[in-house]
Amino acid sequence: MKKRSESGELDANRFRGRSRLVALAVLTAALLLGGRAVQLQVLDREFLAQEGGKRYLRDARVPAHRGAILDRFGEPLAVSAPVDTVIANPQVLATSPEDIVRLAQALGQDRQWLAQRIAANHDRQYYRVERHMEPGAAAKIRELGIPGVYLEREYKRYYPNGEITGHLLGFTNLDEDGQGGLELAFDGTLSGMDGLKRVIKDARGRTIENVENLRAPRPGEDLHTSLDLRVQYLAYRELKAAVQRHRARSGSLIVLDVQTGEVLAMVNQPAFNPNDRSRLGEVARYRNRAVTDIIEPGSSIKPFIVAAALDSGSYRRDSVIDTSPGLLKVGDKIVKDKHDLGRAGLDMILSRSSNVGMAKLALKLEPQQIHRTLAAFGFGQVTASGFPAESPGLLSEAARWRPINVATLSYGYGMSATPLQIVQAYATLGALGMRRPVTFQRVDKPVTGTRVVSAAVARDLVGLLAGVVTVGGTAQQARVPGYRVSGKTGTAWKAVGGGYDTNRYTAIFAGLAPASNPRLAALVLLDEPSAGKYYAGDVAAPVFASVMSGALRLMGVPPDDLTDAAHPTTAQVRP
Repeated sequence: MKKRSESGELDANRFRGRSRLVALAVLTAALLLGGRAVQLQVLDREFLAQEGGKRYLRDARVPAHRGAILDRFGEPLAVSAPVDTVIANPQVLATSPEDIVRLAQALGQDRQWLAQRIAANHDRQYYRVERHMEPGAAAKIRELGIPGVYLEREYKRYYPNGEITGHLLGFTNLDEDGQGGLELAFDGTLSGMDGLKRVIKDARGRTIENVENLRAPRPGEDLHTSLDLRVQYLAYRELKAAVQRHRARSGSLIVLDVQTGEVLAMVNQPAFNPNDRSRLGEVARYRNRAVTDIIEPGSSIKPFIVAAALDSGSYRRDSVIDTSPGLLKVGDKIVKDKHDLGRAGLDMILSRSSNVGMAKLALKLEPQQIHRTLAAFGFGQVTASGFPAESPGLLSEAARWRPINVATLSYGYGMSATPLQIVQAYATLGALGMRRPVTFQRVDKPVTGTRVVSAAVARDLVGLLAGVVTVGGTAQQARVPGYRVSGKTGTAWKAVGGGYDTNRYTAIFAGLAPASNPRLAALVLLDEPSAGKYYAGDVAAPVFASVMSGALRLMGVPPDDLTDAAHPTTAQVRP
């Protein structure tokens, strides 16, 4: 009994010992946890708060790649290249003036100016210090390891062909938003949509971890334009040389595909380089004059007055008008010809550009007939090309025309048009009376059009205009070896202050080739040539010949005048 009692007492002592040990362990753990809590929440609170502030969640933009602009064969006209933008967290960077100095030196910026900008944005965590740095230069900024400074990937627009395509393409701003030309016209499809992701970043702005993708970026669509870069280069070269040679104030040149309405080339002088942003403030330099500027077309309008006459049924291709004695009084104004042509057919009136013959013809027509025909060819309205800031020109209502208005209108005064409107009208003649929309996008299927005049009237006019380019016509220098050409010159005084300056001229030649089955229409305009020659036949027609000769051969258009390439005489136009 005694042994059993001693054994029970021993077990009880052991149990009490274990209990005390467990209690001590629990108490020790509690004390340790309590002490740690006091350390974290009291002693180390400020330090941990600072460390926590160095790591934060934020939503980061994932830039979408802007679509490229390409010529009709896929040659790049505008592309977006990856670049880096230097971003600063002013709340972090402002605490270290020496880092501001280091950053300013690396960027080549004034350190006082940078310090002021950081101070002005002290309440922000995101500030763009320097945009669109080349990757190599940006890498040097990264190597500095400045807290609160990091890099963000963006894209920069680049134009491989510089000023050769400047007026046509326009440009973008630093955010790659279209600001002019095709960049603006097609901005909605080119720009795409940026993506968004949630990331954790440290005090230096470095991404520690990608948390989640909120929205995937949608890249912009490529734009396949109608432009033929080969013809564009040719047009640019010839126009620039002509403007310099004749000391013209400016110039424009457009080439259209008659069958589709596509713009194959469009250039202006002076030109601008969209890669050089230092000159983008010069508005007059970068507007596309071929689309925005209006001019009085002079004698280049005469074929469309003849079209109204032929379409009226009152005149035929072989009609004759007595222009003697080379003068015509209309109200208080005297209309004059350079020479008395006597009894002249429509072919001579056009080839010798008789103002008297045109005025007599127009005065025999109903004003509404003239207005209806001009409007049908597209005068007085935009071409629907979609090009930004396109002008509709000016064509007043026929009810307001007096006889003198009809007479002067017949040789291109009293109305205004853009170069694009004029060349579209010639393309309509070349398409045998079918007006097709002007487009800057590549066309891969047949294009329907609107009937303007009958095919017979258009065919007669193309044939009549071939005489303008023959011996005795006003545009002999527009001839293209191996091809028949139809076209018309226009030399007009410049309108100034309610009248005209008889010493300043606009010279135009617009035409078609090959005349037997027109494929291309082109217009050349020189504004205020001042090197002695100013007639369109002398300054604009040769440019047309050079560009058209090269374009026809580049496009593989078969010659239609193998018998006498140097001296075409007439045009046999296919139905």
